Amino acid sequence: MPKLRATKLSLIRHAPAQDGGCLAGRRDVPAHPGDPMQITALRGLLGRPTHLISSPAKRCQQTSAMLWKAPSPRLDPQLWEQNFGTWEGTAYADLPDIGALPTHDLAAHRPPEGESFNDLCARISARLTDLQRDAKADHITVVCHAGVIRAALAWAAGLGPSALGFTIDNLSLTQIELSQAGHRITRVNWLTP
Repeated sequence: MPKLRATKLSLIRHAPAQDGGCLAGRRDVPAHPGDPMQITALRGLLGRPTHLISSPAKRCQQTSAMLWKAPSPRLDPQLWEQNFGTWEGTAYADLPDIGALPTHDLAAHRPPEGESFNDLCARISARLTDLQRDAKADHITVVCHAGVIRAALAWAAGLGPSALGFTIDNLSLTQIELSQAGHRITRVNWLTP
């Protein structure tokens, strides 16, 4: 019986955003430089990527450059963070109080002129399905956002809204093995020592 080919998908959340204490989402804010020791350890763990993709967000491109001077990532507009609509740029303390919602209701909640977590999951699952189908590399490295990584976990494990419960720290690594036989999550929110 032939062995099924697997592709390792490494998802890295960008370095901390210089968001001025306001919700960033789709706002294109820069990244803080990041902890040099953490950057070096993460680079050592991953090596030089052969297939590197990034959200077009400045903070993701800067994180990629912190980790590797080359190659330049292929920018993928489908990997932008969740669109928080009119809430973008609002100070965290001034965000509307939507109350305590059950997870399914929270995932379905759409900020005015924005997208819900369910919308984000649909966008990311379509992109990852295409990426898996078209994968020519054994290892794909993606620099992106916390919401995108949660949506990837929801897709890989069939978790749906439950993926909102994952903590995804800046400069953390989440890895998923993709294969036709199914996906296997091998690391979530891993931070280098």
